[in-house]
Amino acid sequence: MAGEQYYATGRRKTATARVYLRPGNGAMMINRRDIDKYFHTDALKRTAREPLAAAEMLDRFDVLVNVRGGGENGQAGAIRHGLARALVAFEPGLKTRLREAGLLTRDSRVKERKKYGQKGARARFQFSKR
Repeated sequence: MAGEQYYATGRRKTATARVYLRPGNGAMMINRRDIDKYFHTDALKRTAREPLAAAEMLDRFDVLVNVRGGGENGQAGAIRHGLARALVAFEPGLKTRLREAGLLTRDSRVKERKKYGQKGARARFQFSKR
C-alpha cells in the first residue's frame, strides 16, 4: 500500500470531480487548495467528506481532487460521488456499506432546459382571456 494510488470520477449536475486517494493522514486538497479554503460552509465540507466518514477512514488517506464545472453544491456532490467510488476501488468490501448510505448512486437531477414560447422550463407567460 506504500506507493499506491486510487482514482475515480464523480459527477453531479454539471460538475465533474477527479479524485485521487493516497495513503496519508487525512489531508484534503481541492484544486490545489485546502478544503477549508475551498468550501466556505461546514455543510459543503461535510458533504465532501461523507464517504470517508461512512467508511471510518477519515485519517487514513490524503485526498487530491480536481473539480470543474457547476457551483459549490454541485462540486461538493461530485467530490462525494468520486470519493465513494475511489474507496470502492481501494476496498471492494466497502461497496455494500457505501451503497446503503446512498453514496455510490449518481444524482441524475440536472436543470431542465427553457422551452420556446414559454417563460422558462415549466413556467408559462401569463394568459389573458380578453
